[in-house]
Amino acid sequence: MNCSISGEVPEEPVVSKKSGLLFEKRLIERHISEYGKCPVTGEALTADDIVPVKTGKIVRPRPVQAASIPGMLGMFQNEWDSLMLSNFAMEKQLHTARQELSHALYQHDAACRVIARLKKERDEARSLLAQADRQIPMSTPAAVVGNAPVHSNGTQVANDNLGPGVRNMHPGISPSVLAELTDCNTALSQQRKKRQISSTLAPIDALERYTQISSHPLHKTSKPGILSIDIHHERDIIATGGVDTNAVIFDQPSGQILSTLGGHSKKVTSIKFVGRDNLVITGSADKTVRIWQGSDDGDYHCNHTLKDHTAEVQAVTVHATNNYFVTASLDSTWCFYDITSGLCLTQVEDTSASQGYTSVAFHPDGLILGAGTSEAVVKIWDVKSQTRVAKFDGHVGAVTSISFSENGYFLATAASDGVKLWDLRKLKNFRTFTPYGPDTPTNSVEFDFSGSYLAAAGSDIRVIQATSVKQEWNTIKTFPDMSGTDKATSVKFGPDAKYIAVGSMDRNLRIFGLPGKDVEMES
Repeated sequence: MNCSISGEVPEEPVVSKKSGLLFEKRLIERHISEYGKCPVTGEALTADDIVPVKTGKIVRPRPVQAASIPGMLGMFQNEWDSLMLSNFAMEKQLHTARQELSHALYQHDAACRVIARLKKERDEARSLLAQADRQIPMSTPAAVVGNAPVHSNGTQVANDNLGPGVRNMHPGISPSVLAELTDCNTALSQQRKKRQISSTLAPIDALERYTQISSHPLHKTSKPGILSIDIHHERDIIATGGVDTNAVIFDQPSGQILSTLGGHSKKVTSIKFVGRDNLVITGSADKTVRIWQGSDDGDYHCNHTLKDHTAEVQAVTVHATNNYFVTASLDSTWCFYDITSGLCLTQVEDTSASQGYTSVAFHPDGLILGAGTSEAVVKIWDVKSQTRVAKFDGHVGAVTSISFSENGYFLATAASDGVKLWDLRKLKNFRTFTPYGPDTPTNSVEFDFSGSYLAAAGSDIRVIQATSVKQEWNTIKTFPDMSGTDKATSVKFGPDAKYIAVGSMDRNLRIFGLPGKDVEMES
């Protein structure tokens, strides 16, 4: 007899008093607890209405397949085949899920790129709108004429010659900006008269003991070369611009890279810190200038990408107000920018030059701009009037670097024939250094912040004591170029000349200073 629910022989048979039907005990009890009635007749049924039936032990017959070894092998084979088919189905489902996941990730990546492009277009549109808003008040003919860019001979450049689009239309340096520059000049000039050399400045005997104390591989090995260095003296961090299109922010005390700034498509030719708001400015051979904003977590993002030049940007210099900066390019122009807005206030064209600018620097007081050209000429500009007020000849080859002394009187320039020192009061050259041969240019020259020392970099690095026009300028120390390239490209003094940072045509930033024991003795 079989169970009325399962149709199989019950292990614990019970009979309903009302219907007389046979059930498996566990099945009928579960059904009564859930429904309270007979599953066959539908009558009300309780657990008291079922009676157990006593039977002998049921021995289930062995299946026919298990009665012989060949039958068992066949049964096992069938089970194996079922297992393999199930495994194949699961692998097929896994492959399909992987394809769907890959497609979803590809769509996500494409969406991220579209969003990034839209953000970039939005930022460019905002920048153009801001420039247009600034130009609306200047739309009258008198205002345009009064603030138009000028040629090197003092004539104004017509807007038609600046190229199509709003980007090349510049509002000019406004009276309020000129007043700010003048006030800064007055304040710095008065401070300079009372200037005293810091008591913590490294003495000459300490510089004589300087040696290489560290070397840091900051840039890529595939495109080695550091082209520019700048040091933030208050924070003691170093910025480098490389051939690998990246700029690197490096913490000198800890020896750690703080951030890598990627965005330029060609080598970074110049890099400068701004003395406020954690800003960095980079110029590149891709004809653009970028203003980077640092955040609290150490990352930097690009606030502005400036595209006013039509040739390689060779140099960047920041004004003493930390509100403005100037870029110089091989397109024979220099641009005066507002740092906050990224707006080019004026672009000054030098019609007398055929190959453009290769270096640029502000005078410490901020109203004079020095610019070196690829034609071996150093030009001095009045920033307020944007006119050339002096010109220094005498170099051979492109003027690779220029540096004003903090005393405001001396200008150092470097080119293929070495280093020349100029007296800005008499506008003449009073000393020339030729440290290298005619085939080895001097790539960098730099006064320290106190104006007491001068460093020059070429096939080696030399530190010279800065004195006066009549006194001798003696070499204090010569460091060999440890890169093996014989081409040191940039040199900077650290705070109080406590160390010297050097970049070469390998990927390493080298620090020269006192060894550890000597530092303890000095302190």
